[in-house]
Amino acid sequence: MKNFPKYFFIFWSIVFLLFAYWQVNDPDPQIWVSVYILAAIFSGLAVMGKHPIIPLGIIIVACIVGAVYFYPTSVSEWVNYELENKDLTMKTQESEEARETFGLLIIAAILSVSAYFGWKNKI
Repeated sequence: MKNFPKYFFIFWSIVFLLFAYWQVNDPDPQIWVSVYILAAIFSGLAVMGKHPIIPLGIIIVACIVGAVYFYPTSVSEWVNYELENKDLTMKTQESEEARETFGLLIIAAILSVSAYFGWKNKI
């Protein structure tokens, strides 16, 4: 259990790097590759036991604000649309923005875990 945070953040570092790679063909790759690389870097720092609370807080807030901005008008419609199409190619701008919303929420959640460990270590 002691090594759980290390393995948790190794896993997410790899996942965020994969997310960055998959964004290369995105209509706006400069933004999304950078966002996922940043998440991978902070997950990598967490692997080493470094949890810089202030930068993490800024990124978490920025991700939440971005998620609110991109939030789809109907999550159920988006999910049904994805299930009907059975592929991950971008069909509409709305589906792309919905995916970006949930990517930002994932980043915020994972980096919140890192911020928690940083806060816990300071107590």
